[in-house]
Amino acid sequence: MTPNLTLCLLVGVLFAIGVYLLLARSVSRSLLGLLVLGNGANILFMIAGGPAGRAPIVGANDPAEMSDPLPQAMVLTAIVISLGTVAFMLALANRSWQLDRNDDVSDDPEDRRISTKAAGDDMSGSDYVDEDDESGESATLPAPRPATGDAPDAARRRGPGGHR
Repeated sequence: MTPNLTLCLLVGVLFAIGVYLLLARSVSRSLLGLLVLGNGANILFMIAGGPAGRAPIVGANDPAEMSDPLPQAMVLTAIVISLGTVAFMLALANRSWQLDRNDDVSDDPEDRRISTKAAGDDMSGSDYVDEDDESGESATLPAPRPATGDAPDAARRRGPGGHR
C-alpha cells in the first residue's frame, strides 16, 4: 500500500499553516491554528489507516477487504476533543475582547522581570544557595517564612502528642 502523495503534501501544508498561526499573539489566530493543525492530524490518521475498504462487519464481508475501524474512531475522538478546545478558546477570546477590546496576548511583567534577571545571571533575590560556594560557607536553604505575620508558632499549631 502506498499513500496518496497529494494527501501527504496536504498534511504537511496544514501542519505548517497550523504551527505558523499558533505562534501568533492573537487568540483568534491561535484558535484557527489549532483547527488547521487538528484537521491535518485527522487527515494523517486517515492516511495511516490504509486504503478504503468494505464495512468492518464480521461475517458480512471478507476480512481481507475490510477497512480498519481504529483510525476512524481516533478521528471521531479527535473531532470531539477539538470541539471542546475550540469552545474553551472562544471563551478566552471573548473574555479578552470584553476586557481589553483586543484579543492579543500581552507580555506578563513578572515574566519580563524573571527573564531580565536570568539574562544577567542575578540570583540575589532568590532563596537558592549554591552548594559549590567559594566562600566555604555551608550551603543551606534559609528557613521558610510564615505566610502571615501573625501566624502561631509550630508548637501551638500541634495538638497533644505533637500531631496536628
